[in-house]
Parts: sequence; C-alpha cells; structure tokens
Amino acid sequence: MSIAVAVSSDGARAAVAATRVSALANRVLRGEGVREALVSVTFVTDRHIARLNREHLGHAGPTDVISFAFAPARAGGAVIGDVYIAPAVARENARDHGVGVRDEIARLVVHGLLHVLGHDHPTDAGRSDSAMWRRQERYVEWFRRSARR
Repeated sequence: MSIAVAVSSDGARAAVAATRVSALANRVLRGEGVREALVSVTFVTDRHIARLNREHLGHAGPTDVISFAFAPARAGGAVIGDVYIAPAVARENARDHGVGVRDEIARLVVHGLLHVLGHDHPTDAGRSDSAMWRRQERYVEWFRRSARR
C-alpha cells in the first residue's frame, strides 16, 4: 500500500514549500485511515480557478479551493483526487480573517483533501461548527506545530 502526493504550480506561487504541502497531505490521508492514494495538489491563478469553478460547479468568479474525487471514498479503497488552490484568494482570506497566509494555505490543502475523502459541511454560518471544520482545524494545528520543530 502506498500514498503518492504530487504538488505542483501552474502559474501561481504558494507561500508554503511543496515538501511541507506533501507532508501535510500525507498526514491528513494517513490520519483519515487511507492506505492507498494518488492525489495531486496544484496551485493555480485566479483566472484558472475561476474557469474550473464555472465549468465544473456553475459558479462565477474565483474561489479559494476546488477538489475532485475520481474514485469513490469507501473503506479500504484507493483514493484518487485532485485539489486546486488559488494562492491569491488564500492571501485575501488570510487578511480578511486575521490569520497567516501559510496557515490559510494549509487550511485549504486539508479542506480540499477532506472533500476528496467524502467529508462535507454546511454552507451557512454553521460551517465553522461542523465536524469537518473541527477535523480540518486539528490538521492545521499539527501543521503549525510541525513548523516550530
């Protein structure tokens, strides 16, 4: 059994090194009991993510993260998925919420992966009180602690 995480950039720079993104993704996947996975995390421009958002979700404009699961999440099955993150939107989010850009990038990596694994959350004000959000924030805290070592 193996977990493979590819991290790349398509015209956008992230504030987090690819090795740290890969380590975080591995931590999330293993922490969620995944034993076999092929996952990509790609940092893209606002324009690119806006196009993905329109074509696949029917929404206008850029968003922070979009994920696609290609193999259904099921116990013991292989996980195959892609996560696309717009660092420019992440920077705006970080500024708006008073958090660091690295933490916000980490949050989006975890958020996208949890969606690939089949987790979901409400879209209203209850979003940050959801089980998925609490799970996400535990991984973001691990990311913060790992940066101090």
